[in-house]
Amino acid sequence: MFDIKNIQEPRSVEEAVKILHENNNLKIISGGTDVLIKLHHGDMKEVELLSLKNLKELDFIKVLENDTIEIGSTTCFTNIYRNKIIKDFIPALGQGAVSMGGPQIRNMATIGGNVCNGAVSADSAPSLFAFNAKLRLRSFKGERIVPIEEFYEGPGKVNIRKDEILISIFIEKKDYEGVRGTYIKYSNRKAMDISMLGVCVVASMKENKFKDLRIALGVAAPTPIRCKDAEKYALGLEYSEENINNIAQYAVKSASARDSWRASKAYREHLIKELTVRGIYEVTK
Repeated sequence: MFDIKNIQEPRSVEEAVKILHENNNLKIISGGTDVLIKLHHGDMKEVELLSLKNLKELDFIKVLENDTIEIGSTTCFTNIYRNKIIKDFIPALGQGAVSMGGPQIRNMATIGGNVCNGAVSADSAPSLFAFNAKLRLRSFKGERIVPIEEFYEGPGKVNIRKDEILISIFIEKKDYEGVRGTYIKYSNRKAMDISMLGVCVVASMKENKFKDLRIALGVAAPTPIRCKDAEKYALGLEYSEENINNIAQYAVKSASARDSWRASKAYREHLIKELTVRGIYEVTK
């Protein structure tokens, strides 16, 4: 039996932020795939929940007038993977979505919950980092926009206040236009396993040289990261096997890989190098 003291189910965002303003000790739940596991294991006692499941206004994917792509926070991973906008413009995010869990989990888990959980292994995070996503947060007092790189503050810790709700995620046209991206996940099993390493590579070429290269890693540091030194090194660099290997080595240096029960530091660094190389080839071939 779940130890739930109370659950509130607002019908609008305005009602949700008002409830949260009056009681910011409420635990926000959307798909519930993370919270329910913690409840099942007894990690949360007499919890009070604020459920967003009825907020259909946050379940959407659309292109705004300025060609920015906006994704509502309660959009589930199945819908992200199947959506034509995602497939046409940011398929790497769809690759991350379909790699998460099994069909039942993807039908329930939401992108907002995946981000706000703060897990370094979140399958949406590397793609959102690589595409410079921005997060729209709302409280009873107003809204603020936070770049994704400023949102993750540590393992399981994110830059969201107790009275705030994640409304949507933005990816601007300048960050997805004219580039190709891919997401590669490595895990111990081929299905329904937590990522041992996630790599998103985004690139564009001009005259056989790197015009733009972005490399984002999950499970390679205390938070998802961008490999800025590798990206800077790659700009204007000629396309060659040697240069691609050097770029990947810079990506390894950007990481803070560590030993864990799932993999040693040395093995993770090997994966970073190999998957970065594979990702670069995939988006430039």
